[in-house]
Amino acid sequence: MQANDSRSEKEQDLVDFIINLPLFEFLERDDLVEVAARMDFMELAPGETLFEEWDKADFVCFVESGELDVTKKTGPDSSDVRATLGRGRSIGEMSIINNFPRSSTVVARSTVRLAVFKRTAFEDILANQVGIGVNILKGLANLLSVNLKKASSRLADNMLPMG
Repeated sequence: MQANDSRSEKEQDLVDFIINLPLFEFLERDDLVEVAARMDFMELAPGETLFEEWDKADFVCFVESGELDVTKKTGPDSSDVRATLGRGRSIGEMSIINNFPRSSTVVARSTVRLAVFKRTAFEDILANQVGIGVNILKGLANLLSVNLKKASSRLADNMLPMG
């Protein structure tokens, strides 16, 4: 009975955390319970690598606490920090729908606790609970749209004026 209590407590912690995440914004609480049952928490120590550029991508994670540095290689032995992600931010959203390699390296800046959602879990939801899967896809489309708009705005801000 202890293991079930522990499992349900973990799932409740996950539901309480993911309820405010953009990827899951179109889900009702009961649906979030189904998603949480397929997720796990992971912890990283400061300096520990979550994944490296070009690694296989098969999960998305959400920062529950701590900070992650997103880095990009600038040379054979050098890289730049492109972003620092804190609570509520996600990394690797596209990995639940495709298997393209990772586009950056992600390293824990501090002790980090992450909620992890694997592609296999998402595929299981799509196959067995289509409504939940469609709503996750809506959240993903919305999240990607917002990110694309931000990137387009940054690009426009950095373009030289014509003329």
